[in-house]
Amino acid sequence: MVGKYIKDSAIINSSFNCNYINLSTSTNVAEIGKNGWSKWKRFFEILLEVFKAIKKNKPDLVYLTLTASGLGFFKDAVVVFLVKTFDIKIVYHFHNKGVSKHQHKSIYNFFYKRVFKKAWVILLAPQLYADFKKYVATDKVIYCPNGIPEQPIANVTQKPLNVPPQILFLSNLIESKGVYILLKACKILKVKQLAFRCIFVGGDGDISGEVFQNKVIESNLEDNVFYLGKKFGSDKEQIYSEANIFTLPTYYYKECFPLVLLEAMQHGLPIVSTREGGIPTMIKEDETGYLVDQNNAEELAEKLEHLILNPELSTSMGAKGRERFQNKFTLKIFENKLIKTFEKII
Repeated sequence: MVGKYIKDSAIINSSFNCNYINLSTSTNVAEIGKNGWSKWKRFFEILLEVFKAIKKNKPDLVYLTLTASGLGFFKDAVVVFLVKTFDIKIVYHFHNKGVSKHQHKSIYNFFYKRVFKKAWVILLAPQLYADFKKYVATDKVIYCPNGIPEQPIANVTQKPLNVPPQILFLSNLIESKGVYILLKACKILKVKQLAFRCIFVGGDGDISGEVFQNKVIESNLEDNVFYLGKKFGSDKEQIYSEANIFTLPTYYYKECFPLVLLEAMQHGLPIVSTREGGIPTMIKEDETGYLVDQNNAEELAEKLEHLILNPELSTSMGAKGRERFQNKFTLKIFENKLIKTFEKII
């Protein structure tokens, strides 16, 4: 999404003479993570396209969004090495992490040293620097938080005090996003006889909708937990408008800067999440939401309970979260920051 925002940005494209090359070898979502001759053919076509574009345009800066590990990283590294033969300034924008997890492997260490040499790096938050510090000096790092478009949302500062209050989880059903942790927290809330509804929205991940629903029944939460599947557009906006609390108890090790938290802030929702990736930069603890320990259903339940029992506090935190979004995380702010970043490097 962020790549699309940049490509479509009028202000960025009017500030620089931009040329874009799609480095993805996948033509659709279903192909991501899979191999095949067609993808290798596309990869060599990309290399040729990059070579021709550099020869023709002689750019002052090459901007790439790199994958931190896996086959994707090694494919990106080949593109990097091609660019480096022209001695052009290069900057990497990371929306994922995992370098520190693989840096002890000789093959990764070999490539990381050469990929990061003399390169600039754009990170989403200071907490993410630890992942790259072995290879990137602090004076080569620029922090640029993501932003999303502002939406005309009616009555966002006057959230309905639903009875029972509604908790929203919006992500694919991936275990490390905290799906089962949230179910355990819901069970604790039910044992305490608190009135609430917890809405899960998203597609299948490593947990299928069927398996999830069976877990709900097993936990005796059919009257409190509801899985709605994928939602888009106006349906998604409606779900946000009906929610009172947003939660993402993630412990996904590649989590960096979940855009869904920016959406929740924009919709005036207090957030309960974890200290993974750049999330502590997004949420101002005890003011716009709470940060809990990972895999801690008891602490998660405690914070959710506090917001359920204090609806005025919940509304106030949500309003402050929206204000924080407008001051720090809009698409316009992101675009201007990225322009200044490019200008500084060039």
